[in-house]
Order: sequence, then C-alpha cells, then structure tokens
Amino acid sequence: MRPERAGTLLRIFVGDSDRHEGRPLHQALVEKAHAMGLGGATVLHGQSGFGRHSRIHTAKLLELSSDLPVVIEIVDTEPRIQEFLRFVDGCVFEGLVTLETVRILDFSP
Repeated sequence: MRPERAGTLLRIFVGDSDRHEGRPLHQALVEKAHAMGLGGATVLHGQSGFGRHSRIHTAKLLELSSDLPVVIEIVDTEPRIQEFLRFVDGCVFEGLVTLETVRILDFSP
C-alpha cells in the first residue's frame, strides 16, 4: 500500500480571456504556484461552459469564443493552499474557487 496523506484540492474556474498584469491569468496562477513550491498544478481548457452570467461559451469550428472556460487545479496541504489563496484573492476578480479535502497517494519513486 502506498503512503497516504491528507491534502487540499483547489479549483479555480476562470475564462480564457482573463488576464493578470497583461498575461493569461491561468499562466500567472501556475507560475505563482510553482514559485511557491506547491505540489502540482494543471490547467484544463474547456470546450464549452457557462458561469454566473449564464452566457454559453463554446468552441465551434467557424466561430471561436474569446472566453472559453479554464479550470486550474492545484493540490497541496491545507496551510499551503490557504497561503496561495492570498495571491488568488488579488488577481481573480470574476470566477469561482472551490476547495476539497483529498487523500494524496504519492506514486513518485
């Protein structure tokens, strides 16, 4: 059995057109998570979705939306995620953030 530890999964739902200091917001979030030494981050680009304003954004062959959904997932311990949330609070102005308690199984050698 692999060692197991408690962790927190942070999900940040934003739009592809969201920016932070002139660059894509998802890129800024991942770079900050990396600089802080967090356990890992993944950016997922959605093909369609809608948010608070109920506008459906979709990627069609001839009509590309300028604001497709993006989900950034980051996993680490609760205290380290809480520390990272201070940065998130300063750069995410429209979106959704969720937190989940997770069990982390480490598959690294």
